[in-house]
Amino acid sequence: MTTSMNVLTIDVEEYFHVSAFERILSAERWPEYESRVEQTTRRLLERFSDAGAKATFFVLGWVAERHPGLIRSIREQGHEVASHGYAHQVLTVLTPSQFRADIRRAKYILEDIIGEPVLGYRAPSFTIMEETVWALRILVEEGYLYDSSIFPVWHDRYGLHGANPYCHRLTTAAGPIWEIPPSTLPVHNMRLPVAGGGYFRLWPYRLLRRWLKAIESAGHPLVVYLHPWEIDPGQPRLKAPALSRYRHYLNLHKTEARLTQLLQDFRFGSVCEVVAPILKLSRERVA
Repeated sequence: MTTSMNVLTIDVEEYFHVSAFERILSAERWPEYESRVEQTTRRLLERFSDAGAKATFFVLGWVAERHPGLIRSIREQGHEVASHGYAHQVLTVLTPSQFRADIRRAKYILEDIIGEPVLGYRAPSFTIMEETVWALRILVEEGYLYDSSIFPVWHDRYGLHGANPYCHRLTTAAGPIWEIPPSTLPVHNMRLPVAGGGYFRLWPYRLLRRWLKAIESAGHPLVVYLHPWEIDPGQPRLKAPALSRYRHYLNLHKTEARLTQLLQDFRFGSVCEVVAPILKLSRERVA
């Protein structure tokens, strides 16, 4: 195992919250579907406990309202609770005022449950892009210290090609905010996504491990992400377009074993543990 500390993040949402399904499944119908997020998230907590790993859990406000005990358990086990917004709406469909209301509502719910400030945010489907960078200013105004939404890749649904691929501080009209991008590998004039989600399920683990070691050895902490539904191959199958089904269901049966291996091969902590300036700022805020 490496001695370097890396960032592990979990986007806590239900399988039916995935943005690729939004055209076939409206938010009004969510209560009709079986909730599986508590059992899968608790299984992740067991895996992390076994490995001595900590993580940042970006929790959807909708989930927190329905499973407050789960959110308290996450925090009581030493993990960080951060915000994934309330209703899992991609930013490209929101106005600035709607976005502000969404992140304010989620922050209030989470802070009421855990009894301490929520410092971080990740947009649904990483949708802080060129046309939605206005969101960073609002995050600062609403009290967030860091964001983890800018994915420096080409993609048909998200991404900001050419963005800084490493943890860094950004300046907005409202003040500074730290950006914590998911890890990517440089390949010619582009960056290859390698650190989570469908990419974690797509690439063979041996190859993925080699790439992650290369990023780590260059002196940058890894920023890895997963969803609880990705360790749940028995989840109900939704009737979505072929590409969406492929992305969502690919290799779900392999994810948990790969995660167990990942936890053996790398050391992980939360965002605030690994990115020292954020931890310092959070302590100053409490003081």
